[in-house]
Amino acid sequence: MLAGFTDNIRTYFTGRDSAYVFKRADSIKQTKVESINLYIHIPFCNNLCPYCPYFKVKYDPRKIPAYVDAMLKEIDMYHKLFGKIDISSIYIGGGTPTLLIDELNAIFKSLSEKFSIKGDICIETNPDDVTEELVSKLKNNNVALVSVGAQSFLGKHLQFIGRNYSPSVIDSAMTELIKANFKSINIDLLFALPKQSEEDVIYDLEKAIDSGVNQVTTYPLFTFPYTSVGRYLKLKHVKMPNLATRHKQYYRIYKLLTNKGFNRVSVWGFKKGDVPRYSSVTRDNYIGLGAGAGSHLPDGFYLNTFSVDEYAKRCLSNKFPVALYMNFTENMQKYFWLYWRFYDTHISKDELQNRFGSSDEKLNRLLFIFRKLKLLYENDANFELTMRGSFWIHLLQNFFSLRYIDKVWSVAMKEAYPSEIVL
Repeated sequence: MLAGFTDNIRTYFTGRDSAYVFKRADSIKQTKVESINLYIHIPFCNNLCPYCPYFKVKYDPRKIPAYVDAMLKEIDMYHKLFGKIDISSIYIGGGTPTLLIDELNAIFKSLSEKFSIKGDICIETNPDDVTEELVSKLKNNNVALVSVGAQSFLGKHLQFIGRNYSPSVIDSAMTELIKANFKSINIDLLFALPKQSEEDVIYDLEKAIDSGVNQVTTYPLFTFPYTSVGRYLKLKHVKMPNLATRHKQYYRIYKLLTNKGFNRVSVWGFKKGDVPRYSSVTRDNYIGLGAGAGSHLPDGFYLNTFSVDEYAKRCLSNKFPVALYMNFTENMQKYFWLYWRFYDTHISKDELQNRFGSSDEKLNRLLFIFRKLKLLYENDANFELTMRGSFWIHLLQNFFSLRYIDKVWSVAMKEAYPSEIVL
């Protein structure tokens, strides 16, 4: 019932002529690009956490050389397609990308030769991978922003989510990162875990704040059906917190962090001070490198094959490793942009005017309803989500986007080159 409701919302705003279909693709279309962001996906991971929804494979050193060589080929193909364009930012995710910290040297070298790097380099890591040596290598590679997937400072919750390190490991990792003086350090924490009390949530937040991080990002436990956490929950009959508990924990997080001087920068993220924001999902256009990476280009959205072996095979044959493509109409592009601005929790009035004009009845009706429901308020420059609005938007996006991601990922992880996926 809820699925049909969200599909109807999607159709209402973007039109019935919008085809939400990923179709088989073999290459990237030639399109005009002057400046773009870059995402690098390193799927290899030693610790395949059962709750993690992202494409990952068990770390196998035998596969690394071919994977890196393939990525260098992919970089070269994009250079030939677009020329020496500006790269506004580089985000490296996984998996655990710092497992390939030495191999990233060659990738950074190639990127700097083929493109003009204008923005910061951001990378994800896990606490048990952080050492003085790793931090030194990150600094030598000009990494400016780091995110640590701590998830909890309590052993009982680390054990539940499949993390095989102790809370003291997180403390040590944060000490090493803080003293290295990166531009910004983000820490990821989970809430709404089974049997997680409000006191547990507050303990994690206070530990994170005391560590000296600039940003705290909190997530509810994702339960994608295709991940092992979905199977785990069914097998173990673990009862997840209900909506009321999730609501109460979210409000406590919101109030504690804002009272501690952190400013809201997304429905889940809070940043302190005048430092760059760490974010992986709100870039408008980007090229995705690596198996399972997506690219959002002016003409639409592309997905690389999820097969590590097929990715390497395609790239080393001088062919783009794309498997799927979805065309974006002009209306889809506008509302895709708006969707992520709601995630940001603030929407620039000037940019909204530039993209939609002043006479878009559907948009004006949406903003009117949000204000009436006290989900949104406005000031001179922006529309801003209230605390109430942030919670409900995060809940809606949790269902809305993750349902579509689940549909695509479930097929793409089984088939290297699916013929079609209808959303």
